[in-house]
Amino acid sequence: MKKVVFTNGCFDILHPGHIDLLNKAKLLGNHLIVGINSDKSIKKIKGNDRPYLSQQSRKEMLLALKSVDEVHIFEELTPIKLIQHLRPNILVKGGDWKVEEIIGAEFVFENGGEVFSIPLTGNFSTSNLVNIIKTDKQNGLNIITNDGICETSIHQHNKVFQDILENNLEVVKDCANLIVKTLKRGNKILLCGNGGSAADAQHIAAELVGRFESERRAFPAISLTTDTSALTALANDYDFERIFSRQVEALAVEGDCLIAISTSGNSKNVIAAVMKAREKGCSILGMTGSKGKKLASLSDECLMIPSDRTARIQEAHITIAHIWCEIVDSEFEGNN
Repeated sequence: MKKVVFTNGCFDILHPGHIDLLNKAKLLGNHLIVGINSDKSIKKIKGNDRPYLSQQSRKEMLLALKSVDEVHIFEELTPIKLIQHLRPNILVKGGDWKVEEIIGAEFVFENGGEVFSIPLTGNFSTSNLVNIIKTDKQNGLNIITNDGICETSIHQHNKVFQDILENNLEVVKDCANLIVKTLKRGNKILLCGNGGSAADAQHIAAELVGRFESERRAFPAISLTTDTSALTALANDYDFERIFSRQVEALAVEGDCLIAISTSGNSKNVIAAVMKAREKGCSILGMTGSKGKKLASLSDECLMIPSDRTARIQEAHITIAHIWCEIVDSEFEGNN
């Protein structure tokens, strides 16, 4: 009897960590299917300099491995549609993903399957390998000048926005379209984040509930960062990781959109909110930085700012959010 195991990833440059994961995954069943992100979706998750190898090349390399029986390319940021189509008996991801964070886990469990997070062997990653090879900073985004702090920061700021202008406008528009679609069907926007991202969450919510520049009807938008009684009660009664997910559980309905903001892409309470929102049938719009792979991989659309400096990421987040609000104004201007 065929026992299908499924795993997914980019598999951009194969390394020993990949081989070990695939071998261990195959041992859990007798037919291993690997889903790989398309070239287009990898660019959205990892930036415009990725992938290093085309989707067809990555597929052929994986099929050459003894452990791999099938390879499927998926266009979305997440493999949920592919998992629902293939209906695997076992779902596997590497140990950097908790079982409750694995896309498709709920579907597999509901159909009587099993889900495993397999511990990673060694400290292998494609990004680390490339960083060893490279001697310059990625895309020159963290440029160093002989000027002072003011000049250096402004140079970095300008370089980030120039890169967005040249390479990321399609993503900016796709994210705006997700917001517009949500509002047009009468659903609401939920937002969450920590620290400066918490401030951005309530800033964006205020622009939607009120108005940005043009007169139009008010839109339902709730920042999950502003109710101090709820936040402190949840942190005290449960733990800090659940301060947003519990609110999503209470407030979200199918068709809503969660704007999840994390400059690192790894904030535990934001990731928990994303998983709860997905469970409730919400769409996910992620906002992160160049290293925010986890959040991007869990989102339907994701704005990844091409920098790893928190200040530059946050500056770009609120600027792009203002652009989204302007697009919303233009779509609904005069609509009361």
